[in-house]
Amino acid sequence: MLDWLLNKNSGAMSLSSGGYVKRALVLLVTFVLLYQVWIFLHICWWIKFNPHSSAFMEDRLEIIQEKKPDAELKYKWVDYAKISNNLKRAVVASEDAKFLDHEGFDWEGIQKAYEKNLKKGKIVAGGSTISQQLAKNLFLSTKRTPWRKAQEAVITVMLENILSKRRILEIYLNVIEWGNGVFGAEAAARHYYKTSAANLSAVQAAKLAVMIPNPRFYDAHNSTRYLNRRIATIQARMGMADVPR
Repeated sequence: MLDWLLNKNSGAMSLSSGGYVKRALVLLVTFVLLYQVWIFLHICWWIKFNPHSSAFMEDRLEIIQEKKPDAELKYKWVDYAKISNNLKRAVVASEDAKFLDHEGFDWEGIQKAYEKNLKKGKIVAGGSTISQQLAKNLFLSTKRTPWRKAQEAVITVMLENILSKRRILEIYLNVIEWGNGVFGAEAAARHYYKTSAANLSAVQAAKLAVMIPNPRFYDAHNSTRYLNRRIATIQARMGMADVPR
């Protein structure tokens, strides 16, 4: 009799545990789906309305304010038509030459980056497109996790299917980091050249484009041998870069 009661209680506990696991999974799936809807609605809103900030901007501001509590980001939105075509071409030439042709992912570029990193034994190249970089900057933290890469891919697909290429590039040029606390083309042009984003020359635009992968370093070291060589390379490619009109 005692054995029967123990077996019955054990079975009840197993069923109860199974119920908890099932409910936890349902809650997790519900949360993930609601998060995707939240992202989707934000992107739809940005078809006509401009983002006021991004996840990456908020992360950087928090870090900067740890040392200087009253610090603010240098940031000002500027419309696509008021950004120099030099900068548009330079950024596409430097970051994503196939921007107008792909649907969010440059598979050939990803393969080349993988092979280069494998050869060097460390990460020295990235294959992320402008759309992928924008997805990460707008919504995701700086922590590298498998979940983040998967979510980045989902957001990239949403961006490419909801927004035009022109709008993707416009938002990208307005929210990416260009120095310590410097975000967007207008703030970068003012910070480095005391001019507007509309008036950037070919050389200035090429230099800003080259800074994108490591903007805080180049903010402090703005005349390295590699930087100067890379500026010349991007200038040579700018004439072949296709950008949205």
